Amino acid sequence: MTGRRRLSPHRPYRLLTSAVAGVLLMSGCGSLPGASESSRKPVTVMTWAPDTSGADSVNMAGMPAMARAYARWTGERGGIDGHELRVLTCNEQDTPEGASKCARLAADKKVAAVVGSYSRHGRAFLAPLEAAGIPYIGGYGASAEEFTSYLSYPVNGGLAALVAGNGEQLADDCGRVALVRPGTLVGDSLPGLLDASLGARRLPKAHDIRAPEEATSYDVQAAEAIEEAGGDGCVTAVLGEGTETFFDSFRRLGDEDSGVRISSVAGSVGQPLINRTGGPSSPFEGAYVTGWYPAPGDARWNKMRGVIQKYAFGDNRVDPEDTGVQTTWIAYTVLEAVVEAMDRPDIWAGGVSVNLNRGTRVDTGGLTPPLRWRFRDGVGSRDHSRVVNGRVTFQMVRNGRLTSAKKGFVDVTDTLLDAG
Repeated sequence: MTGRRRLSPHRPYRLLTSAVAGVLLMSGCGSLPGASESSRKPVTVMTWAPDTSGADSVNMAGMPAMARAYARWTGERGGIDGHELRVLTCNEQDTPEGASKCARLAADKKVAAVVGSYSRHGRAFLAPLEAAGIPYIGGYGASAEEFTSYLSYPVNGGLAALVAGNGEQLADDCGRVALVRPGTLVGDSLPGLLDASLGARRLPKAHDIRAPEEATSYDVQAAEAIEEAGGDGCVTAVLGEGTETFFDSFRRLGDEDSGVRISSVAGSVGQPLINRTGGPSSPFEGAYVTGWYPAPGDARWNKMRGVIQKYAFGDNRVDPEDTGVQTTWIAYTVLEAVVEAMDRPDIWAGGVSVNLNRGTRVDTGGLTPPLRWRFRDGVGSRDHSRVVNGRVTFQMVRNGRLTSAKKGFVDVTDTLLDAG
């Protein structure tokens, strides 16, 4: 980012547990060298996500589990700058009510921050957090409000950056593009982002195909996409959990020799899904995928992998190749940086947000560009005013593995501005 500022993404399912019943306290273990209990007080934070099961559910249980592993790791290291890290977790249940309960519990417990969490219900949880002055660090980007709230500190550019980047990734190899996306308010914002990238390369606008989010078949949409893409085109699907179902329909209806290529983005297609659907024989073999972070096999993830291996205690919910787990790791890296920058015996919510606003610089080990949340670091778009990382990665599925298709990050900040 240059620092210039220009003016100007599942239906509710049966609740399995209550949000409060899903709360767990995990403290780091071990003594705190160089700091007595009275001089360095514990830092209490919260991580929430839906923890459910069922065909139509969103299950992001790996994110709170990653947070607990991080707390164990910091405990063995003597805490964060001498502070014991205490992690509260909450089952958000993928409902507005569950999200609100988790946020109100965070306020009741006076946490210093909500870190590395997942919720699609930004309005429900951000109002209680804002009332309590609690910063929201590194959410998954599943709600639009995360990118406008003054107490939100996102570590990626969300779905908007992915779709903008997807257009740029496809522009080199696709004469035409068909976009299959949800027929929702969030879905309605996606064609403009994709078209802004395609238009910058003098390519025609994508053919826009609206689709239900929870369909059991997408034969109609797949047939339309195949017809519109033609022999030199690409089909990109951004349907979240429904993306797997769409590409099942696509594979049944499509001609393998047609030359139509497929594409998607992180959050709709990831390494766990590719593994689950057959690896090299999955319907995603050869697909283009736009992500926020380096490919799962990149050496920059080795530190996180080591922590998971040692401190997750075989918890198979903590998949190092899952984008949610990766986001939680990065968000706790931010927390650690700001606590060290504060260098105080007590850490509280207001102090965390003030230090982030003043420009605490966070080095994530190359998993993102360096992160800072000063006013001038934002991309300058009204709808994405809290985005400070407008960069994405281009990946491709080869032999059942997500691999890098282009070295380094690709900056889509200007596309976000143009689309806005």
